[in-house]
Amino acid sequence: MQIIFWGTPDFAVPSLAKIYDSGHEIAAVVTVPDKEQGRGLKVSCSPVKQYALERDIPVLQPEDFKSERFIAELRSYAPDIFVVVAFKILPREIFNLPPKGSFNLHGSLLPKYRGAAPIQWALIKGEKETGVTTFKIEERVDTGNVYLQKTLPIEPEDNFGTLHDKMSLLGSLAVEETLDIIESDGLELQHQDHSLACPAPKITKEICQINWNNRAEDIHNLIRGLSPFPGAFFLHNNNVIKVYSSSVDFSIDLATGSFHQTKTDLFVGTALGTLRIRELQREGKRKMSTEEFLRGYSFS
Repeated sequence: MQIIFWGTPDFAVPSLAKIYDSGHEIAAVVTVPDKEQGRGLKVSCSPVKQYALERDIPVLQPEDFKSERFIAELRSYAPDIFVVVAFKILPREIFNLPPKGSFNLHGSLLPKYRGAAPIQWALIKGEKETGVTTFKIEERVDTGNVYLQKTLPIEPEDNFGTLHDKMSLLGSLAVEETLDIIESDGLELQHQDHSLACPAPKITKEICQINWNNRAEDIHNLIRGLSPFPGAFFLHNNNVIKVYSSSVDFSIDLATGSFHQTKTDLFVGTALGTLRIRELQREGKRKMSTEEFLRGYSFS
């Protein structure tokens, strides 16, 4: 099959690599336009573009998906199917263009965690299992019929960074298997049960702020879901302090929102249980272990 791959971030690269190594024909890659970043406004490209350029795969970077020029360019590659991994929402006139349609890799077991941040929300909600889904793209976001799913346990030590990487690799296997099945016409699509849907909206600054009136376990899961980026935070004496690692501790009883520090440890009282903070960062400073942080900062 002639494949056009749509993707941008690191999460999409293993899927692109798996397709490339499997012998499927990648006609072109579509990714976002290059951006100027940093003080020197140095132009940087997406990880997907970088991978494609290193392998001489044609790269398309449209400003407007609906332009006649771009649609004509897509048609010129005579694609059989579009594979979409971590990309923007495609309009109907695009995703219906190939004869075999378009499918998307999503980082959850749909219909759970539909939306922009499924990996983060699975952790924030304290799930013990997650996975990936490939589904046929339809107009309503993340609602299409399912090709296949692969499950993955969420380990107690997982955070967004570690789970992201595991799911990226698992997703590449799902993408390859989905392509093989589509090519052989050997798969019956499964309908999603929309009554079981739950949202995974974009992570905002408001979501990142820790509320000590919540349970220690819930705060711990919030920290896991936002580590290492963008980071859960709290305010102390007008300082923004991000927390990257924590644990729940029931051996110490503290009033909600009160701090207790020793030479090496920091504890905070919550509505239920105590949170032990293990790694944190003051705004404008580097990330530190709690012991190192407390050498130059006091919560008393």
